[in-house]
Amino acid sequence: MAGHHQRWLTWKQKKNEARWLHPQTTAADIICQAELGRDAHAMDIRPAADEDVKPIWQIIGPVIRAGETYALDRDMTEADAIAYWIGHDRTTFVAEENGKVLGTYYIKPNQAGGGTHICNCGYMTRADATGRGLARAMCQHSLNYARETGFRGMQFNFVVASNTRAIALWQSLGFEIVGRLPGAFHHPTLGDIDALVMFQKL
Repeated sequence: MAGHHQRWLTWKQKKNEARWLHPQTTAADIICQAELGRDAHAMDIRPAADEDVKPIWQIIGPVIRAGETYALDRDMTEADAIAYWIGHDRTTFVAEENGKVLGTYYIKPNQAGGGTHICNCGYMTRADATGRGLARAMCQHSLNYARETGFRGMQFNFVVASNTRAIALWQSLGFEIVGRLPGAFHHPTLGDIDALVMFQKL
């Protein structure tokens, strides 16, 4: 029990250091940049700051309203959406290119107590920035950050089965489908479809 408590304190310390302070170059940044190669200089993934709230909403708002990939209330207010995405239990990052925020992700312990050694993430990108490797870069960054902060696994609890592009990407980055929830997601046009549980040991 003491080990879990210490892990949580370590996570909270890392979270507070990363979240609203000026960006610091971490091992996750260095590894991610190496993997991105010649595009590393154009893409910067850093902890979210106060001035990122508006661009974050511009990214997550349309995704939430569409209701096709996240099990969130499509009518949730901007304030509630921001509170969810940058909640006290998670650390939020943004990905920018030439000073423009194009994507964002959060990382957090997947469960409390005995589940804090496994992390969970959510990723969203601007609609006009798809197909440019942004989601891959953010996922690689999150995996490196998770290892750096002591997580031993990453779990995606609810990947909508119709989101085949994301599923293929996660699989290419080492995630496996470990569970299927039949009809667990009500898609606005496809009706009730399956959701997948995906996991990677770190």
